[in-house]
Amino acid sequence: MSSESSSSSVDAEYVQATKQQVRNMVAEIAQLAKSDADPSQFYEAILTRAVSALVATGGAIWILDDDGRLQLQYQINLQSTGVAQSEEGQTRHYRLLQQALGESSGMLVAPQSGAEGNEEAGNPTDWLLVLGPLVSNRAPRGVIEIFQRPGAGPVTQRGYLRFLLQLCELGGNYLATRQLRSFEDRQSLWGQLEQFTKTVHESLDPIRTAYTVVNEGRRLIECDRVSLAIWRGRKCRVEAISHQDTIDKRSNIAVLLSRLATRVVATGEPLWYGGSTEDMPPQVEDAVHEYVDESHAKVVGVLPLFKPQEAKEEAEEDEKKPDVLVGALIVEQFDQTNIAEQVRKRVDVVKDHASSALANAIQHDSIFLMPLWRTLGQWSWVLRARTLPKTVTIAALILALIVALIVIPIDFDIEARGQLQPEEQRDVFVEEGGLIEHIFEGI
Repeated sequence: MSSESSSSSVDAEYVQATKQQVRNMVAEIAQLAKSDADPSQFYEAILTRAVSALVATGGAIWILDDDGRLQLQYQINLQSTGVAQSEEGQTRHYRLLQQALGESSGMLVAPQSGAEGNEEAGNPTDWLLVLGPLVSNRAPRGVIEIFQRPGAGPVTQRGYLRFLLQLCELGGNYLATRQLRSFEDRQSLWGQLEQFTKTVHESLDPIRTAYTVVNEGRRLIECDRVSLAIWRGRKCRVEAISHQDTIDKRSNIAVLLSRLATRVVATGEPLWYGGSTEDMPPQVEDAVHEYVDESHAKVVGVLPLFKPQEAKEEAEEDEKKPDVLVGALIVEQFDQTNIAEQVRKRVDVVKDHASSALANAIQHDSIFLMPLWRTLGQWSWVLRARTLPKTVTIAALILALIVALIVIPIDFDIEARGQLQPEEQRDVFVEEGGLIEHIFEGI
């Protein structure tokens, strides 16, 4: 009796320790679900713990993409399960995953089960499949799949499923939280984009527009530095660099960056440098190396800016007008060796607005006698309705004063000190020495 009681006591302690281990594991996943962990980190953590806790052969996490198809996000020993042995088996397995999306209570699918044929869902493997849906905001978002060894009793199998559904609930909470953060980030991005669009089109001065583009654009892109070069004559000249009120155009950075922009826009194609200069023209390659050696940038993007073409009317010819170059936008990173696709999309947005704003500013600034018209425009307030009576009164007084000065005669006496000087003065010389006794008048 004592040996049996001690054995039952050991079993109870083992069960209790296992339960505590599972609780700790679930708590870790719950804490991770509330964090800002990347999806890849979260999927790895939840699947690794699920496979370890269930002592399973492997597992996989499938998530719906934008087109409504399940895509593999993370897997453990998926190749060894035999899912990909045949195309027919892959099709049956995929249909089984789609079916599991709608099963809120999960699924236990026996090995080699299901009807034959590509149109039917089934388990083509020799493993017991434990499937649980990932649900976020009452909508299916994915499936967690565990490949378990067959042979366990029904009670044990239902225990597998209950544990997996608990993890699926935590995974659904993570996806809901991430979706909420995505909405907040998107709302913030739209606000930044609206502010950028409004600010960059405010001024028609090219230099001021350039500084607005680089400073506001850097915040929107979230990169290290943004510069803008304006096409003047046959060269691009850097006119603005983010976080700098003024720039020394004779500095090495400005000179080399202007040279790089000039050679890139000559090709008409954008340039992205991330460490490799393969497939670059020799002139561009040399300019890139010179600039990178001086600036130590790890990523450099040079995007030509062209004036947006106006919409053509039906009566116009179909010949495409040549693109009018206005400058170049330069994006730089000093810490990272690449730029994410999302950042490149923001760069494209900044480039489009910069092209339009800069083209309008240059066109406006090139109007004949624009400084004079701008000065006159600054004094246009004197002709507004509220100030017009005052303006007319002051103008009339000034006109009357001018007329009075011209028409009314006034004596103008001037007092001054002076010295009388002879009207005529002559020098008298004698040919012989003597004494002058009398000087006749009239001489």
